[in-house]
Amino acid sequence: MNNIQDYLNSGTVDIAPLLSLVLKKSNVELITQSDYQLSPIEKQTLDAMIKQRTDGIPFSYISGTKGFYHLDFKVTPDTLIPRPETELLIDIALDLLPKNQPCQLLDMGTGSGIIAVTLADKNPHWTVTATDYSAGALEVAKSNATTQIEFLQGSWLAPVAGQTFDLIISNPPYIEEEDSYLDDLTHEPITALTAGKDGLDDIRIIINEAPNHLTKGGYLLLEHGHDQQARIVKLLSKKFTNIQTFQDYNAKDRAVLAQVN
Repeated sequence: MNNIQDYLNSGTVDIAPLLSLVLKKSNVELITQSDYQLSPIEKQTLDAMIKQRTDGIPFSYISGTKGFYHLDFKVTPDTLIPRPETELLIDIALDLLPKNQPCQLLDMGTGSGIIAVTLADKNPHWTVTATDYSAGALEVAKSNATTQIEFLQGSWLAPVAGQTFDLIISNPPYIEEEDSYLDDLTHEPITALTAGKDGLDDIRIIINEAPNHLTKGGYLLLEHGHDQQARIVKLLSKKFTNIQTFQDYNAKDRAVLAQVN
């Protein structure tokens, strides 16, 4: 294979975005310049990336970036790849409070920082704190920040002892540890994916501890698995009120919002 068309005809997974990445050409340019002959260095770089992709490494880890909401985020194997489903949490949070109302926000398990960074960028007047157990993930999140965010290392609410917030958000691990779905996610950090036999270990911790870190009338917003909503609502009903459930844009149960008693 020597020119763009040769590669486009190869049937390689994600070949068009890989070509765009290496050649710095748009999709339109790939088509209009399909007879472009790759240089030896370009071929070497592209072939190495094709091997990575063929070996199952996600494109986002190869490119080092992933779009989320209105921003592009750096991602590494220390962090999960942002999913479009999580954009639902952003919409819920933005609709929750009046546009100019101050908010003390905590994003737990921030990973690459997509929730904290997106909301801080949309609402620069919010005071945003983000935590993660992984030092590597926090370094990625810090590099993605567009405004001032306090990043703290530790498990869930441990780094914010004695502090309270108006809104706590988390997209925690919620996959069952024996779920076959994990077979397709072998390149992503397992600790950011699984949470015990029923996938609810971390959510139980969050629901139990969050009331001590919420202001009067404060909110807890959680992402969860498609079949966990009823169980989570039951867990929340002991200490929370005004429980609202949400479906993602594929009509699957995906998030729950609750207000502390």
